Amino acid sequence: MTAIRPGDVEGLLRRGPDPRIAVILVYGPDTGLVAERARRLAESAVPDPADPFALVKLDGDALAADPGRLIDEAGTVGLFGGQRAIWVRSGSRNYAPAIEAVLKGGSAASRIVVEAGDLAKSAPLRVLCERSSEALAVPCYPDDARALAELIDSCLREDGLRISREARETLAASLGGDRRASLGEIEKLALYARGTAEIGLEDVEAIASDVSASALNMVVDAAFAGHVSEVERLYRRFQTEGLDASVMLGTALRHALTLLAMRLDGEGKSPSALVAGWRGLHFRRQKIVETHFARWSPDALRRAVSRLQAAVLACRRAGGVFSHALAADLLVRLALDAARRS
Repeated sequence: MTAIRPGDVEGLLRRGPDPRIAVILVYGPDTGLVAERARRLAESAVPDPADPFALVKLDGDALAADPGRLIDEAGTVGLFGGQRAIWVRSGSRNYAPAIEAVLKGGSAASRIVVEAGDLAKSAPLRVLCERSSEALAVPCYPDDARALAELIDSCLREDGLRISREARETLAASLGGDRRASLGEIEKLALYARGTAEIGLEDVEAIASDVSASALNMVVDAAFAGHVSEVERLYRRFQTEGLDASVMLGTALRHALTLLAMRLDGEGKSPSALVAGWRGLHFRRQKIVETHFARWSPDALRRAVSRLQAAVLACRRAGGVFSHALAADLLVRLALDAARRS
């Protein structure tokens, strides 16, 4: 077996694959991460990635129609010598026979990097590469907290920038769904902070697109988990920053409605099973949302929804400082209710 464990992939990329490996399959559900790693593996094999004779790009569907073309390209020697690489882009047709022909023909003169989608264990291409001693199968799954922190640091380091721990954690909480999207947010932050000694929390909050939603989730999560002092601290901070009281309560209301719907649909399921079925829930919130499910019954959630609906309407009518007094009081009361059920 030459399948690489997800945690070992970055180490492989840093040191480079064994030169005796003919084919490297890069696959997984995170298309941005697949594309980035395939690019790194292909470009690192040649002296000049911009040279189309050194780095040849092929379409998977074209190989499905003409499997022999890959053998021809793999055996071709560059006009001026030097290492060559072949980057095979994902296609909708089965091009596993082209890869199989190369592996059966012995070691290729070029590195072949195959970019694929989310392949099942039984997919012919994945089975072929995992069973061959001359191939590697490199999985690409959404980044976890550690990988996101490393990605942020390495990308900013390339621009000569440093980031504070609090800013890094806040930025990481807004990333993780797709590597391409994460890179876009980090690059945007680097451009914004260019020339500063260290990126701080205020820089992240000013530029990262999902941070405001993430910040609101922090208040809501603290309230439904029973963290009273955390609710008070966070609410004062966001009130000072000018966030609207009804927006904060609206976020709490949507969360309560989602908890209630999932509680009713998943009757009898454990909190961990309910969290596992919550599509789109950020991995950093999974543990605390388990606490929410453990502490809030359907009846308690119905009461919370009713209170939140009334408070949202009252805040919109009141406005100003009074609306913040209403919102802060209700969120603290929700936290006290949750704490009593711990």
